[in-house]
Amino acid sequence: MNCSKERKVGQDDVKIPYHLGIIPDGNRRWAKKYGLPTLLGHKKGIETFKKIARYCYRKGVKILTVFAFSTENWDRSKEEIVYLMKLFDSMLSDKNVEEWNKKGIKINIIGQKWRLPNELQKKIKKVEQITRRNKKGILNIALSYGGRADVIQAIKKIIKLKIPLREINETLISKYLWTEGLPDPDLIIRTGKEKRISNFLIWQSAYSELYFSNKYWPEFTEEDLENAFLNYSKRQRRFGK
Repeated sequence: MNCSKERKVGQDDVKIPYHLGIIPDGNRRWAKKYGLPTLLGHKKGIETFKKIARYCYRKGVKILTVFAFSTENWDRSKEEIVYLMKLFDSMLSDKNVEEWNKKGIKINIIGQKWRLPNELQKKIKKVEQITRRNKKGILNIALSYGGRADVIQAIKKIIKLKIPLREINETLISKYLWTEGLPDPDLIIRTGKEKRISNFLIWQSAYSELYFSNKYWPEFTEEDLENAFLNYSKRQRRFGK
């Protein structure tokens, strides 16, 4: 779905993306930069996520999709994976979920949920059930997510349903992606100095604007987000027309 619903706010007529995607990269390199254990970089990254997510909704973002853990991240050390799963579990604590619920934010976990620890899967079901009727915003947390895996699972669903070839088009495929029913991201921000999307929303980002920050994710601030929005505001989106 190649549509933009960006919102204009403020004296400078800054465009706020309706759907914002974030690839929060650089936790481990930030820790190394300051001589800290790698795992502390991830902990700091979670703190940054909470701060930036709150600011996004205050600014008028309606859908926020954050790349928390990729399908490729399963190849990391067992120690790091266990630690990350505990962080994700704490991120979905009753206290944190209550905060998002009061703000009217619906929480979705997208990705291969079946690969996650059983207790985390149970918590995800509970969180999605509690927030399912919220209308003020959507928070998609991509866990065990990969863009190629997303497309593959959509194709498998279509084959299983025996949908006729003549009915298969972009709209149909989008319907069976993990982001079903949502508009494509208007803007995708990646931190950490890398300039690629690394298998994040590869179908959905066909016409997304891309913004790359040299900041590592733990040091990314509200001001950095404002700069990204300002840069985005200066672009003219044509969608190939």
